[in-house]
Amino acid sequence: MGHIMTGDKIRKELESGLCSLGIEFGSTRIKAILISSDKSPVASGAYDWENRLEDGIWTYSIDDILTGLKGCYHELKKDVLSKYGVRLANLKAIGISAMMHGYMPFDADGNLLSPFRTWRNNITEKESEELTELFSYPIPQRWTISHLFKDMKEQKAYLTVLDHVSTLACYVHTILTGKHVIGIGDASGMFPIDTETKDYLESALSVFDEKFVIGKYEWTIKDVLPEVLVAGNEAGCLTKEGALLLDEEGDLKEGIPFCPPEGDAETGMMATNAVRARSGNVSAGTSVFASIVLEKPLKKAYSQLDIVTTPDGRQVAMAHSNNCTGSYDMWIRMFDEVLKALGVHVSKGELYDRLLSLALEADPAAGGLVSYPYLSGEHITGFSSGCLMHLIPDDAELSISSFMRSELFASLSAMRIGLDILFEKEGVTIDMISGHGGFFKTPSVGQTIMAAVTKTPCRVLSTAGEGGAWGIALLADYLSSDKSLERYLDEDVFRNAESSVVYPRKEDMEGYEKYLERYKKGLCVERKAVETFSEEGQYV
Repeated sequence: MGHIMTGDKIRKELESGLCSLGIEFGSTRIKAILISSDKSPVASGAYDWENRLEDGIWTYSIDDILTGLKGCYHELKKDVLSKYGVRLANLKAIGISAMMHGYMPFDADGNLLSPFRTWRNNITEKESEELTELFSYPIPQRWTISHLFKDMKEQKAYLTVLDHVSTLACYVHTILTGKHVIGIGDASGMFPIDTETKDYLESALSVFDEKFVIGKYEWTIKDVLPEVLVAGNEAGCLTKEGALLLDEEGDLKEGIPFCPPEGDAETGMMATNAVRARSGNVSAGTSVFASIVLEKPLKKAYSQLDIVTTPDGRQVAMAHSNNCTGSYDMWIRMFDEVLKALGVHVSKGELYDRLLSLALEADPAAGGLVSYPYLSGEHITGFSSGCLMHLIPDDAELSISSFMRSELFASLSAMRIGLDILFEKEGVTIDMISGHGGFFKTPSVGQTIMAAVTKTPCRVLSTAGEGGAWGIALLADYLSSDKSLERYLDEDVFRNAESSVVYPRKEDMEGYEKYLERYKKGLCVERKAVETFSEEGQYV
């Protein structure tokens, strides 16, 4: 990015419709970021939301989605008016991104036929195993095709009127543009992708139809999947109805072009400049996933690894863990309640920084403690549901510093088990991993822990806090570029970007290896806890 623009220049760009908008639906927050022509964020808006466990399904309702979309845009519009005195009416381009995977089936009138299932649902183990064998391609439980296949096996009545299936980003894009299309990265969390043709894998489409669809339904699998587009493709324009949905005050003009809707993994790649081979990034927040851009395909399929793509269609191996910061978020909220009960007020930011920083003062192996942050299931370690648990052996050191270190180590340990397959069995190597997300907010703490766990230098860019909303805003801006995606990021976005790098220390790596050994041994205890409470219906 170039020099910071003056307020007057930003105001002129806003009035001329030269700014690009990105909106990302995260697990706990919907965020909008507006960027100017120099790719810098100039305004933002946010809306907090939370998924619910209903009838054993982690979900958000359509009302949740629409209310959050409107609320997020409303806050952005207020920010623009407050900062620049401009009523936002026109934009250069818009992009929508969201949590990858999940399942949203619709009829021809756009009615949702089954509750939205988010990525947190690990209820398709048998289906993912069958499809992985059928396709000779790893099909995780979170993928759209796993959920569709489950409902087909159960002969759900709605399938006779099924018109199309979507991810969350694809759905929001469709209601704003009228186009049922999807970015190749988000599509790679629905169905296998052929990185040569930049489309769904034809052999997988054919075998699925022949075995499960033909003669039973009037549609084929490709009929119901969204059309695949790559970065730089125009993916439709804002309709009149879409403009009024997004901006109920009626200021926003129709006709604004959209980039393909993308997943949060791909917007993370954008936000960390990790789209070329041998680059890697890790997004760590409610969930955590490490994405490594491959030089060549893996030798075999692994159930613990996803194969997805960059926004321009390069193959990426992803180690995805459902649980990351959620556990220690809960503990820190409880510590805050304790302080308030004692009449002490500490700001949320300061409380997080102070408590998390204590982890760097602890015994390198977390004092013998071990934690399981399983708020939901964890496919890498084989759990369809979860139970928060802390084990304190009789020789362990129970202190606040060791406790926080254990929580931070645990939040990355399922992901590390997946990465071990990639690095040890496939010989994949990377030079550095770029981090973004809430895990890295406290200076140096998240980086130090991530470097120890991955045994790799961890870089955090000065822009990392902007996250995926900035990443999808960049993809929207990229619509007008004639450069490759790599060159666009290198030359137009990150040329003068500042960053910090933390290198793994020997004592931290050795301490974590001891911790990981305990973590693996204790999985049988976590399994027993889940089985015990599942019988009472608490975690199913």
